[in-house]
Amino acid sequence: MNDYAFVKGHGTENDFVLIPDANGRHELTAEQVARICDRRAGIGGDGVIRVVRTDATEDPAAVAARGEARWFMDYRNSDGSLSEMCGNGIRVLGLYLVTHADVDPREPLKIATRAGIKVLTFEGDKITVDMGKPEVLGDTKVSIDDRSWAATRISMGNPHAVAFVDSLDDAGSLLTEPDYDHGHFPEGVNLEFVVRRGDHHVALRVHERGSGETRSCGTGACAVMVAAALSDGAERGTSYQVDVPGGSLDIVWTEDDRILMTGPAVLVAEGMTDL
Repeated sequence: MNDYAFVKGHGTENDFVLIPDANGRHELTAEQVARICDRRAGIGGDGVIRVVRTDATEDPAAVAARGEARWFMDYRNSDGSLSEMCGNGIRVLGLYLVTHADVDPREPLKIATRAGIKVLTFEGDKITVDMGKPEVLGDTKVSIDDRSWAATRISMGNPHAVAFVDSLDDAGSLLTEPDYDHGHFPEGVNLEFVVRRGDHHVALRVHERGSGETRSCGTGACAVMVAAALSDGAERGTSYQVDVPGGSLDIVWTEDDRILMTGPAVLVAEGMTDL
């Protein structure tokens, strides 16, 4: 039986198991990922991040980033399915690289993902991620039981549907996936339910595809900020506070059409596992 090193961390309580694999020796199966993420029989997490160099994996996104980014974020949802990007997870990965891989936090850090190269900057205990350009794709509808809400389709490299509701309790238990238009989202979607807390201040609950309800979703918070800013007619450069069950994130939509997300990351444990 082989043992593998792991590190566990979270960003606003969206938690991940990192598998250090700089040399690309440990391709993970969906079954292994699901077992790792099991909160009773495994380590427990909302997803798994395999930490691998871009020159040590043949994933097309990593290959395309060679020469520009050294590290690749091989991210899997807790059910083992592949995902393009995770905004909280990439901050945790960035902190791991600073503390375990001799990355200099005084310099911007480029990390390759399946949603393109993301750039991280470090200031004290906060990490800012340039999440790239949002895509606003039009209207849709989401439903829970006999209730439906209009929603906005937004891509942050992965798909989101953002619905404003009267109360976060309207989302119910989120133990099962809400209904949505599968024609708009053939590969599934992250569903955000949002309320306003004040000027440039919103709060959300989220059901993530492949993981269920989580304590936070970084890309989801960015999508929510975009939807709120469009609804408010807010000027570019306006900062929004986005509250999630696990904390708060600060998000800005810049003049040059990029989303900057700032938040914490924490490493809480490391050890060995036989997967």
